[in-house]
Amino acid sequence: MTVQEPQTTEDVRFSAERPPAPGVTLTASAASKVRELIDADGGETSALRLGVKRAGCSGYAYDMFFDSVIDETDIVSTTDGVSVVVDADSILMVAGATIDFKDNGLDGAGFAIENPNATGGCGCGKSFS
Repeated sequence: MTVQEPQTTEDVRFSAERPPAPGVTLTASAASKVRELIDADGGETSALRLGVKRAGCSGYAYDMFFDSVIDETDIVSTTDGVSVVVDADSILMVAGATIDFKDNGLDGAGFAIENPNATGGCGCGKSFS
């Protein structure tokens, strides 16, 4: 059995730069619906903001709303001229996600989020883990 010496800070290389986090993308139908909603609201809003908050049976829920304030630490992705903004804390849980808009006629319409980071969800579909 070999005993390893503890690592010192001289043995570890720190990088001042982080690789860019992948953002959240919109499908063409979601971008079209977001643009329609922004225009109906007078066009003063600049982006769709996606966040994550503690809620629901599985622990987390998505929080989506229109926002015209973009912070320098936000991650911004643009699809067909429509921006999705995610704060630096939430991006850890939604990086690489896709937002789609589905119109199922009589069954209703709404946004659906395909999140590769979600490991589970609750039965009602309102929260994820």
